[in-house]
Amino acid sequence: MAMPASCSTFRRALLALALVACGMPALAQETAGQSANQIAAGQAVGEAVLIPNRVIYPGETIELAALKQVTLVSGKHKPDGMATRSDELQGKVAKRTLVPGRYIPAAAIRDAWLVEQGASVQVYFTAGALTISAAGVTLQPGAAGDQIKIRNVDSGKIISGTVMADGTIRVGAS
Repeated sequence: MAMPASCSTFRRALLALALVACGMPALAQETAGQSANQIAAGQAVGEAVLIPNRVIYPGETIELAALKQVTLVSGKHKPDGMATRSDELQGKVAKRTLVPGRYIPAAAIRDAWLVEQGASVQVYFTAGALTISAAGVTLQPGAAGDQIKIRNVDSGKIISGTVMADGTIRVGAS
């Protein structure tokens, strides 16, 4: 069965768009005179976005000093799936190298780890009025809400639990 030429052209264009999307340059003009406070407050004329002003390496925490605010060229909008606001970027950690002058894909950043691998933590199991606590060692890092593996210090058993905002781990019945 032969496919129409327009279908293969469409597929090629879609593939090219997918390959370029992660490294898409921001079609914008620099916003001169914007202070860090204005960047944090999002006070800029037009549709303003934040892009790296230097290379940000994997594992590095993103700070406002590493970003610059640019105003998009009229008629252009930021692509979907890109993090361009200060509340989306401040304090996050780069998962891969972020290049100056390019949009930052939302998939290229993560929350900072709340517990590191090998850290001693308190593990809690709660069922109704019953609460059991134990000491544990994390086998992987995790942010608040992440499911991670922990080794019980007393029994040596490996269990899974959820990282809580206070740095403790909550486990459920298995």
